[in-house]
Amino acid sequence: MRFLAPLALAVLLAGPLDGMATAQNDATQASPGEKVQIEETFENGADRWKVTDANAWKIVEQNGNHVYAQFQQSDYSPPHRSPLNIALLKDVVVGDFELTAKVQSTARDYPHRSVCLFFNYQDPAHFYYVHLGQAADDHANQIFIVNDALRTKISTKTTSGTPWDNQWHQVKIVRDTASGKIEVYFDNMEEPAMTAEDKSFTWGQIGLGSFDDTGNWDDVRLTGTRAAAPTSSE
Repeated sequence: MRFLAPLALAVLLAGPLDGMATAQNDATQASPGEKVQIEETFENGADRWKVTDANAWKIVEQNGNHVYAQFQQSDYSPPHRSPLNIALLKDVVVGDFELTAKVQSTARDYPHRSVCLFFNYQDPAHFYYVHLGQAADDHANQIFIVNDALRTKISTKTTSGTPWDNQWHQVKIVRDTASGKIEVYFDNMEEPAMTAEDKSFTWGQIGLGSFDDTGNWDDVRLTGTRAAAPTSSE
């Protein structure tokens, strides 16, 4: 489960968890529109990630392999009802992208046992996330938007639930901002488990975590097109 390709990260964000993200391009770094390709195995720690609560995350070793463990609930209060446990890739803003990761649920077995992935994250009140829950309902196992209001389901297709056990699984998100397409895959990388279509957010960060459960993460791969936050008119 190791594949590390060092890459100079190109877009610097100013406090994305504390307010609207703003991007500043360094002249020596890549510009918006260029391709992003990042691979993260956590073998060198988790310095690339900013979390809602550092006390809830740590690097742990499993059989000689290092993984990023969100092992307890975060002490975090979002502005609107939405997930509490978030780790954002600090230095990359993308528009279109494909994100894959390996994840192991470590929560107890119950209908809302779940993990979440975050994307087009602009600030704590503006982002999308997918909730991979063991049983589907209007608040679980869906794709959601947080748009300065409590999370709202936008899925056009989902499954009856995500079949969690104690093993590792692979997840993937494909995002196309021009069409609004969002596709979410779980283990089966050929057929999406969930779909949605929304154009509200066309840039932002990606992230890992959960609503209020726990889980381990590894082998995160991001490919896509670099984007930049619009310049504030104020």
